[in-house]
Amino acid sequence: MAMARRGRTSRAFGAWALVWAIGSAAALAGEPAVLLERMNHALSTLDYEGTFAHWEGGQVQMLRIVHRMKNGVVSERLQSLDGSGREFIRIGSNLTCYLPDKREALVEQMPKGSSLIGTMPVLNKNTERFYRLHEGPRERIDQHLTRLVTVMPRDDYRYGYRLWIDRRGLPLKIQLWDARHGGEVIEQIAFATLKIKPNIPDAAFAPQLSTAGYRWLRNHHTPPPKQGGLVWNALWLPPGFHMATHVAQSMPGTLGPVEHLVYTDGLASVSVFVARHAQRKPAHPAVESAHMGASYVFSTFVDGHRVTAVGEAPARTVRSIADSVRAQPASFPALSGGAFAHSVPPP
Repeated sequence: MAMARRGRTSRAFGAWALVWAIGSAAALAGEPAVLLERMNHALSTLDYEGTFAHWEGGQVQMLRIVHRMKNGVVSERLQSLDGSGREFIRIGSNLTCYLPDKREALVEQMPKGSSLIGTMPVLNKNTERFYRLHEGPRERIDQHLTRLVTVMPRDDYRYGYRLWIDRRGLPLKIQLWDARHGGEVIEQIAFATLKIKPNIPDAAFAPQLSTAGYRWLRNHHTPPPKQGGLVWNALWLPPGFHMATHVAQSMPGTLGPVEHLVYTDGLASVSVFVARHAQRKPAHPAVESAHMGASYVFSTFVDGHRVTAVGEAPARTVRSIADSVRAQPASFPALSGGAFAHSVPPP
């Protein structure tokens, strides 16, 4: 779900009238795939605002989200309510992250179809091969009748989801969970308020802080460089995973551009960053790993480069992908999930 990451394809706002016309009982009936489609449609097309608690790694943060679809352009604003003053404002594909505690503002591009709330499950021909859906009972959350939909992974390479969807198609609670450990909750979003609010003004997407004296950082994406006809890629991917993004970007404190590769199965995703190291053979090329809330981070050293992988996926998945990253000839064919060239993942 990641907070400044991932909503689906934009659609006409007028479909909201149809959602209301269905009625409470009918809107909560139907197959879980229909409920997921209704949810993604509502999140991408409705104008709404709400406050929610985001729980991750034992820490809770309160945030406010404002979302608008106007003339086919998505505008979103995510504000931290914990006193840090951090804001994330997205207009179309442009995202600006205001970080008052660092006196910095970061400007970058958001992937198409993403949302500041996070990744929401979508059932398609690829994902249904690796996840199965289960429709649970009706439950009341803050006086709203909801239907529980559980997205269950078919293997140990990915996490599952639980979503409590109300009659408007909006999720009032979302959980990322680990099926391998008795359904342990990895991350949770629970809305305290969530209201449909048509005609949200442009002023709602203007920063409420002064950026005087801020350092502005712009993350420019360029095609990945070919070093001697070589490009970086993973030699092993879990079943269903594929490369979705491969770009180069500038990052503070790195030597030259950093290659950024994203591998996904449509729900789970792992980002890999490859940065040239100052020393060809550093004295202590340590392997490092850590859990950061719902994300697992793994870093290793390969051929004079630091390879770092981070993803909201089990440690086995993130580490196995990172361990397989190598520089390959540009003509090397792209691997589909489950293919491997040098090893199988560790147990």
